[in-house]
Amino acid sequence: MTAADPTHPESAHTHLNPHALTFAGRPRPEVLDFHRKLPGYAPTPLVTAPHLAAALGVQEAWVKDEARRLELPAYKILGASWATCCELEALFGPFDPWKRLEELAAQLRPHLPLTLVAATDGNHGRAVARMARWLGLKAHILVPHDMVGARQEAIVGEGARLQVIQGSYDQAVAAAATLADRRHLVISDTAWDGYTRVPGWVVDGYSTIFQEIDTQLAAQGLPQPDVVAAQMGVGSLAAAVLRHYRADGRQTRVVGVEPLRADCVLRSLQAGHPVQTPGPHPSIMAGLNCGTVSPLAWPLLRDGLSASVAVPDSRAEDAMRLLARDGVVSGESGAAGAGGLLDLLTEPDARRHRDALGLSAESRVLVISTEGATDPLAYARIVEDKAVTVESAG
Repeated sequence: MTAADPTHPESAHTHLNPHALTFAGRPRPEVLDFHRKLPGYAPTPLVTAPHLAAALGVQEAWVKDEARRLELPAYKILGASWATCCELEALFGPFDPWKRLEELAAQLRPHLPLTLVAATDGNHGRAVARMARWLGLKAHILVPHDMVGARQEAIVGEGARLQVIQGSYDQAVAAAATLADRRHLVISDTAWDGYTRVPGWVVDGYSTIFQEIDTQLAAQGLPQPDVVAAQMGVGSLAAAVLRHYRADGRQTRVVGVEPLRADCVLRSLQAGHPVQTPGPHPSIMAGLNCGTVSPLAWPLLRDGLSASVAVPDSRAEDAMRLLARDGVVSGESGAAGAGGLLDLLTEPDARRHRDALGLSAESRVLVISTEGATDPLAYARIVEDKAVTVESAG
């Protein structure tokens, strides 16, 4: 484990786990079958990224590009849609089989009015609001006070009621939890005491990403990646990555990445138990500005991650520009996974990190670009105004 240089507070923190475990797992084809019935479903692209590969010093880098997923600019709709429908089924089902959402919406009408409630830093709340609109339900979305206007407007554009909390994302989560009753269903991607069912379904919903990747790699006759980087806010996406790539003896190593100023997973790994990162959390990686790890994700993160890294905003910006050269439009949170690998594999401790991850010039890595340019003005400023400064790894 290495800590940040105290004379350079914007350097990254890292934590290595040489004894990462694998877990029992099973495929979830029913989740993919469900997503195929949603409006606009198509597999998102798996992009070959030669500029990223060169910067990382590996043979090949692949980017799963989630900039357009089910007509939204981020992957979150996968978890929100599956969790919403599972929760509705649990409370009001069983429903008759349906092929289109309109058929499910018709079966919900006797139970109206119903409101879906969620706290969000942007993408999850918009996804929950979209599900509410598709199903003829209401949506009440709570957001931290520092969310940029473009993301707030996108949520309102889905027809949701937007409530701004004068505090952090974690405070918005706490406020959302108080609204739960028979007419207000909280669809959260983080768990807390007594609330794990819905967040578990959110994690299940993300499995579609990895089923698609397996199919895309197999169609090209390509092997599984040696290392996968996963963004970490509360840890739900990283938990889904671990369930897939560390299941049933798979030996792919998983690297968790989070902002240096919202490093709740890294601090928890260092402490050996969940700890909170106090706010404010001002990182530009807004979707990852979380101060508390989900207790549902924690055991998987603790035991399954081969490495964890907390990176400064400048690394996310480097990665955004580098991914743009490979034809991928990736927002600040979307590029964080690539930014984490850049930090691990190009900084002074790169050789030790490569050895810990078993990486060589022949290795293949996978990153998930979890969002497109959800803040278009910031994207233009970061990507168009500066040149890429990352040197290729030797």
